[in-house]
Order: sequence, then structure tokens, then C-alpha cells
Amino acid sequence: MSTDMLSKKVLILLGSPRKNGNSAALAEQIGKGAESAGADIESLFIQGMDIKPCSACWSCQKPESKQCSINDDMQGVYPKLVAADAWVIATPVHWFNMSTQTKLWMDRCFALAKYGESPFRKKIAIAISYGDMDPFASGAVNAIRSFQDSFKYVGAKIAGIVYGSALNPGDIKLNEELLKAAEELGRKLVID
Repeated sequence: MSTDMLSKKVLILLGSPRKNGNSAALAEQIGKGAESAGADIESLFIQGMDIKPCSACWSCQKPESKQCSINDDMQGVYPKLVAADAWVIATPVHWFNMSTQTKLWMDRCFALAKYGESPFRKKIAIAISYGDMDPFASGAVNAIRSFQDSFKYVGAKIAGIVYGSALNPGDIKLNEELLKAAEELGRKLVID
């Protein structure tokens, strides 16, 4: 294994209010795959952080600005996002889209433009769990589309998306095929 592969950093963002929910289980499998390929893994539980909504002040976009004007836990998250080679974003579907926690984090990523020329130029893996059996009826497709549109806009590369139905906590662990796909996606984040 090359030293380049050993130095890869993967940041996992857990966007569920359940620390050990189904989307977190998918993210854990992605992390296992990345770790098996030599990556260093760090996980952040968004629900447990003080992340305020974007105030649309636009101060982060002014030429003299150095960062977001909101003083909360995102100030510590921004450097981690920039330093990581890949992100894993895990969210359940809530009311036909990504969770509120994930959306708060996503909206605050608007300020990343101040942290270098291309802070979004990383590989991104997305893990989504939803309660309905149908990804269309559940809103999972809306969440997927939100991620695709947002990251296409900023020039980020989505390396892959794993998603599956799981209503009760832990149900996703019964889907062995999905767990294998998640682990393979983790390896892909590091190797490809």
C-alpha cells in the first residue's frame, strides 16, 4: 500500500438525530471500506453540535472576509472539511428530503469559498436511509437530487450513493447486499 493511500483523510458527517441510526450504520460501513484501503477516518455527529442556520448576511462572500460571521461549531468544522480528501454524508430522509441537521450543515458550506480555491474538489459519498419501501414515495430521490444538484453546482464529485429502506433503528443492518455496497464505496473513495 502506498504512502499516498495511507495519508488520505475521510470525514464522515452524521446528519441523523440518532447517533446509531440506519444512515449512521451505512456511513460506518463506508468508513470501514475506506479504512481498509488505508484512510484515516473522523466522524462528526451533527446533531450534537451547535450549528446555527445561515443568516444570509453574505459577509462570507465579501472580498475582505476570511470566514463565516456566525460563531458556532461550524468554525471548527470548516478546517476539517477543507483538510479531508473525501466526505461521507449520512442522512435519513425526513419529510421527503435530507434531515434538517444535514441541511443546516449544507447551507453553512456556502462559506467554504473563503477557505481556498476549490474546497469542494473532493470525492463525496452519500448514505441515505428511508422508511418507505419505495425511494420515490419516501422522498429519497428528492434527497439524492438535492445532493447531485448542489455538488454539481460547486464542482464536487459524488463518488457514489448508497441508499436503502429501514424504518426501525438497526433495520439497515439486515440488508447485507447494501452493507457490502457501502463498504465498497468506502474503498472507492480512497483508491480511485
